[in-house]
Amino acid sequence: MPFTETQQIQLQQGAKAWGLDLNALAIERFTLYADHLEEVNKTFNLTRVRPEEYHTLHFLDSLSLYAVLQPAPGQKLLDVGTGAGLPGLALAIAFPTLQVTLMDATLKRLRFLDAVVAELGLSNVTTLHARAEQKVGGAQFDIVTARAVARLPQLVDLLLPFVNRGGAAIAYKTPAVDEEISDTRPLLPRYRATLERVAKVALPETDIVRRLVVVRRAR
Repeated sequence: MPFTETQQIQLQQGAKAWGLDLNALAIERFTLYADHLEEVNKTFNLTRVRPEEYHTLHFLDSLSLYAVLQPAPGQKLLDVGTGAGLPGLALAIAFPTLQVTLMDATLKRLRFLDAVVAELGLSNVTTLHARAEQKVGGAQFDIVTARAVARLPQLVDLLLPFVNRGGAAIAYKTPAVDEEISDTRPLLPRYRATLERVAKVALPETDIVRRLVVVRRAR
């Protein structure tokens, strides 16, 4: 099924509830992205989310970052273990002045993303075929994200080596993250990092509450 007008409106209104305005071009790009994702998912399992829920469980979930951090023009974002491009590609669509790198260890996923990026005409996105453990490129990113990648203690070691001074790692977690946070705190001093915030963000049209864990490196 195609990305419907109702989904477009709900996506736009959901983002606006956080103060994020998605213009007509962004909505068009999200529509094309959804259509590509649905088509490719028929033969290559990129997501278990149903197409009628893409706008909430994928796109608005990705954009929930805006509720805790507003990317500045020209900042660099790395999305580790990007999979189907979430949250990184969704953030690149919403913030065309944000320079986004999508990292994944599976080349087939990146080929899908390269095709979508070309179709959408996005000039602010690059893909990187690598595992986070390789620490390719070093600490050059202002924002590093991960969604459904690993437990928080593991994520600290995966994400923080890429974060520049003053930058932040943001982990998309579930409400059951409290135990992970306790196990993570002792690891932060080695990166001169602090747990800045653990935000609760309700996803519009659902009963889901996303927990966003923001870890900030010292300047």
